[in-house]
Amino acid sequence: MNRGIRRVGIAVTGLLLVLVGQLTYLQIIRADSLDDDPRNNRTVLRDINRPRGDILSADGEVLATSVESTDNTDFEFQRLYPLGGLTAQVVGYQSFVVGNTGIERTYNDDLAGRSPELKSLGDFLRGEETTGTVVLNLRTAVQRVAAEELGDQRGSVVVLDVRTGGVVAMYSNPTYDPQPLAGHDTQAVSDYFALLSADPAKPDLPRAYREIYPPGSTFKVVTSAVAFDTGTAAPDTVYPTLSALDLPLTSNELRNFGGATCGGTVFESFVVSCNTTFAQMGLDLGNLFPPGLEEFGVEGEAPPLDVYPGAVRNTGLEGADFETDAPQFAFAGIGQGTVATSPLTMAMVAQSVANGGVMLEPRAVKEIRDQKGTAVQDFTATRWKTAMTPATSLSLTAMMRAVVERGTGTRAQLAGVAVAGKTGTAQNSTGDPHAWFIGFAPADAPRYAVAVLVENGGSTGSEATGGAVAAPIAARVLEAALAP
Repeated sequence: MNRGIRRVGIAVTGLLLVLVGQLTYLQIIRADSLDDDPRNNRTVLRDINRPRGDILSADGEVLATSVESTDNTDFEFQRLYPLGGLTAQVVGYQSFVVGNTGIERTYNDDLAGRSPELKSLGDFLRGEETTGTVVLNLRTAVQRVAAEELGDQRGSVVVLDVRTGGVVAMYSNPTYDPQPLAGHDTQAVSDYFALLSADPAKPDLPRAYREIYPPGSTFKVVTSAVAFDTGTAAPDTVYPTLSALDLPLTSNELRNFGGATCGGTVFESFVVSCNTTFAQMGLDLGNLFPPGLEEFGVEGEAPPLDVYPGAVRNTGLEGADFETDAPQFAFAGIGQGTVATSPLTMAMVAQSVANGGVMLEPRAVKEIRDQKGTAVQDFTATRWKTAMTPATSLSLTAMMRAVVERGTGTRAQLAGVAVAGKTGTAQNSTGDPHAWFIGFAPADAPRYAVAVLVENGGSTGSEATGGAVAAPIAARVLEAALAP
C-alpha cells in the first residue's frame, strides 16, 4: 500500500512540475509574444480602451491619432487615419477584430506608453497613463508625389535617405483605406477585411517590401559589383560584340533586348544595358556569384525593416552549382531566372552604391517622443552589410551617371542635378514586362536613393521599358525629395 501511495505521489508531483513548467513558459518566456499576438483580443481591447499616442510624418502631418469614442459602444477611444490609403501600408492599423499591423504593431508598446523609455516611477506612483508619439522618417510631400506619379498603375516607389537608411517614401498601388478596420462594429470590420482579402488586386499587400519581382537589368549593378570586387572583371574589361549568347549545357541562346548587337567594355555595355555582356559575366563569376549576392541581401536573411510583418526574403542562386546549373548564372547576371527582389531591396542596392558600398538597415521610424514632445529614443544609421568596396562604388557611380546622361535612363535627368541610375525591363511569368529604375541624387553628393517598379509596364503594357516608364517617375520623386 505504501509503495502504491508513493507511486501516486510521484506521479502527482511530476504532473505538478509539468504544470508549473508550462505556466512558467507561457507567463514568462512566451509572455511578450503572446501579448503581441494579433489574435489576443484581450490585449488589443486593453490597448483600445486607453489613450494612444500619435504617429507623425517627418514633415509634421498626423498619420494616426486617437479621439474619444462617440458611438455608444464599450470602446472608449476611436483610432483615426487622416491620410487613408496614402500611408496605410507603412502605418498599418489597430483593430480589435483582426489585430494590429504596420507601425501600429511594431511600436505598439511605445504608442501605448508601456516601453521603458516612456514609463517613469513618478507616473507609476501617481497612476498616470502615458503615451508615446512615434515620428517617422517618411515625408508625406514625397509620398504624395510617388502616389501621383504611379497613378492607376500597379507598382511601388521606395525612397531612402542615403546617409541614414531612413524610409523617406514607401508607396504601393493599389492600396486600401485602413479606417474601416479600426471600426467598432465587429461584423462590418470582418466584412471589410474579407473583401480586402478576396480582392485579386491584393490592395492590402505592401508590394514595396512584401513582394518580389525579377529585377531585370537593374540587377546589372549587383552583377558588376560582384565581378569588380572578385577581380572577375573591371569597367574597362572588353566583352565580345554579340546579338545573342549561346547558353552552356543547352541548345538555347540569350538574346539582347530588341535583337540588338552590343558589347565592348563593361562601362559601355552598362550604359546601353547589353544583356550578352552581363550574362557572360554571370558565367565568368561561376560559383563566386552566390556569395556575392548574399552581400547584397539577395540571398540569406531578409532585409531588416521595422514595419510589421517585415520585409520579404529575396531569392538568388540558392542551391545552384555552376557545374550543373550554368544557364541560371547567365540569367542571374541580367536579373532574370531565379533572381527575384523587392523594390525595397533594389532601393537598398542604389543606397549602397551611393554610400561608398555600405548598405544600411532601412528604418521607418526616426524617433519616439514622450508626452512633453521630448525625444526619448532616436535611431541612428546602422550598417547591415558591406555590399562592395569604396572603389567599386565609385566605378558604379560613374557608370550609373553615364546611363542617365547618355544611355537608357535619360528620362531620369533633373535640371541642375546630376542623377545616377540604372533602368530595367524585366521579363516575367505574369504578362508584359515590368518597368524598373533605381538610382540616387545628387550623384556627386548623394542624399536620396530611389527604386521604382511599374508592374507589367503599367498603362504602356508590352511596349514599356524601364527608361520610358519608370525613369520619369523616379525623376519626379527625387525632385520632391530634394526640395527644401
